[in-house]
Amino acid sequence: LLNPTVLLVLGIQEIHVDQEMISKISAAGKLMQCSASLDVLFLLDGSYSIGKGSFERSKHFAGKLCDALDVHPDRVRVGMIQFSSTPHLEFSLDSYLTKQEVKERIKRTVFRGGNTETGRALKYVLRKGFPGGRNSSVPKVLIIISDGRSQGSTAMPAVQLKERHITVFAVGIKFPRWEELHMLASEPPEQHVLFAGDADDAANGLYSTLTGSVCSTTAPGCKVESHPCERRTLETVKELAGNSVCWKGSKQPNAVQASLCPFTRWKRVLIKHPSRCFRTVCPDPCDSQPCQNGGTCVPEGLDRYHCLCLVGYGGDFHCAAKLSPECGVDLLFLVDSSAGVTLEGFLRYKAFLKRFLQAVMGQDSPMNVGVAQYADDVRIPIELGQHKDTFSLMKSIDDLNFSGGRTLTGRALQYIAQHGFRSTLVFADVQDDLPRVLVLLTDSKSQDSVAEAPKYLKDRNLFLVGVGSSFMRAELTKVTGNPQHTVVYSDPQDLFNRIPELQRRICSVDNAEGCQAQSLDLAFAVDASSGVGLENFLHLRHFVRSSSLHFTINRDVTQIALVIYSSKAHTVFALATHTSNPAVLQAIDQVPFLGDSASAGSALLHIYGDVMTAQRGARPGVNKVVVLLTNGAGLEDAARPAQQLRHNGILVFVVVIGDTQRDTLLRVAGSPNYLVHISSYEDLQYYQGFIIERICEEAKSPVNLCKPNPCLNQGVCILGPGSYRCECHGWEGPHCESRILRGDSPRSPVLPPHSHVQWSPRGLQHFSRAFQHTRR
Repeated sequence: LLNPTVLLVLGIQEIHVDQEMISKISAAGKLMQCSASLDVLFLLDGSYSIGKGSFERSKHFAGKLCDALDVHPDRVRVGMIQFSSTPHLEFSLDSYLTKQEVKERIKRTVFRGGNTETGRALKYVLRKGFPGGRNSSVPKVLIIISDGRSQGSTAMPAVQLKERHITVFAVGIKFPRWEELHMLASEPPEQHVLFAGDADDAANGLYSTLTGSVCSTTAPGCKVESHPCERRTLETVKELAGNSVCWKGSKQPNAVQASLCPFTRWKRVLIKHPSRCFRTVCPDPCDSQPCQNGGTCVPEGLDRYHCLCLVGYGGDFHCAAKLSPECGVDLLFLVDSSAGVTLEGFLRYKAFLKRFLQAVMGQDSPMNVGVAQYADDVRIPIELGQHKDTFSLMKSIDDLNFSGGRTLTGRALQYIAQHGFRSTLVFADVQDDLPRVLVLLTDSKSQDSVAEAPKYLKDRNLFLVGVGSSFMRAELTKVTGNPQHTVVYSDPQDLFNRIPELQRRICSVDNAEGCQAQSLDLAFAVDASSGVGLENFLHLRHFVRSSSLHFTINRDVTQIALVIYSSKAHTVFALATHTSNPAVLQAIDQVPFLGDSASAGSALLHIYGDVMTAQRGARPGVNKVVVLLTNGAGLEDAARPAQQLRHNGILVFVVVIGDTQRDTLLRVAGSPNYLVHISSYEDLQYYQGFIIERICEEAKSPVNLCKPNPCLNQGVCILGPGSYRCECHGWEGPHCESRILRGDSPRSPVLPPHSHVQWSPRGLQHFSRAFQHTRR
């Protein structure tokens, strides 16, 4: 096997496989189960040459091999012997009856230490046989896990084992002597010599070999494959390093002779051994090549996968040809060309523009695109709508030149608001009513004020999206007026990964905000304590008012309730009180300031028991959200009632203004996803879009029809498929709303006490009106 002139000191084996093969090996590992009648005996090297660390790896490997064996008294039995100076039976083949018991026992095996007397261990097996094994009709497999550094002869006992028709696997651990392992193993050695360094691959190799002899069938769809592979050995060799002057003795007395003498040195070399590998390969969900347009399929277990899409694709799960249906907008890019962004950054932005437009613009794109750049001054080298085909637009972007100079973002935004969206002469006679979107690309802090930018843009009815690196987040949020209108990237390459996100932001301008037709029960809890103060309370009240404008308020879509609190909580109006937007707005305008200390816990308990209930108009089958607006005071008692609300399927969204301990906030919100921390009341308006978007995401999640309980008067809600029923005691009706009358008293006609209620918008409408009638 090895060059006889090479002195082997230590060796390693590597089997090189690609990522696809690794995934297939992993998939096969979950399906492999050898269920034949088989006696398997492990022979573990526990000598000092192995060491305790490698012995632990041997145990891990033995456990991995057990995963491929169907351990059962009538199928595969497993036993273990540890050897060093003398062999020691750790457990016999009839000791443990399940795979889990065997693996647990292997884990508890203790390293013994001593000389590596492999030959003596083999003779022990020849003499004692397989302790606890069955008769000669049951195939026997001996798995030797060793470094192959035996201190005695192993040749004769190895031959005798094979003559008794015992299948021998030799598994190398640490830096094994491969020639000894090859001598120990059954023929052919490429199928019976394994390496414990890669346990999954070696377990697969064991199963593959057994499949060809003992385990007659593989799992459905799986097959054993043979393919070329490469095993490497790291060897320390002695080589000639050159000649050096040395002194030799002479026949003449008292005389020496100068001469050139060769000298050698030791060197580690990597020697490659071409071989063949046998593996069981099972189909994985990526075999059908489900990802389109160059997307990479990544398997997730036996039947699931996801696609990694190239930039510009990903319109659906399988990397569709376009990001998503294009939207009709007037789109102007304002590109930072100042010294702060550097020439390299400017060139990167040009490449980003080209990649973005290639991804989102089709042949008949409804977008009108222009490009402006700024530093000290603003230029619009590509007028809005100047190019109607992608090719000429790309060529014009290539011709853009770097300017250098100061970063005057505020002046640039003001100029673009006034002059950027004028039609070119070619299209001046065409009346364009498309939404106007400005995308700011910058990576340097502005050297002039940007405070007035949101006002310029709002006055001109422009929608601004800011794109920049993560350290620009604060300034971009200030410029856009909304954190949801900012797109930040972590490093230069990540910029290109933001193309789908930017496209969504641009196209969202043409969509109405709020939850549209999605049903929602929404309650605002507003801190009206003296800690907030009257002026700041008016900010909170205005926020609730402007947020309500984004929802369609009626019995079938969105219901809104408002609670204000200080030391006690007060319901301003319940969920079912107002059925139109004007009625809600008028009621919000009348909300008074309370003063006194704050107790957010009291407010949440009040909402739990007196607002988000069926009696107060809460609808089964509809998502429920509570938005808590607070300055952070009085939250000490809020964690438990917030948890009660969540347990009943009601989301608690915490919006805190000012400085508060984050630990306290997280206990109330339950997760950072439901916490918004804002520095000042003036900035609250900028976060409105983000908060509404998060609320509406929750409005689309699945609901439990029995949370909160729709049954009145202590009725028990019982879920069915797409429905629920109320089990009543002393009451009757679909929701236990009517008391059972005794004697001959007349009863109003109601449904039987165990009626099923099917969820539907019309049913919800009827449900709400029924409770209105009940309360009267």
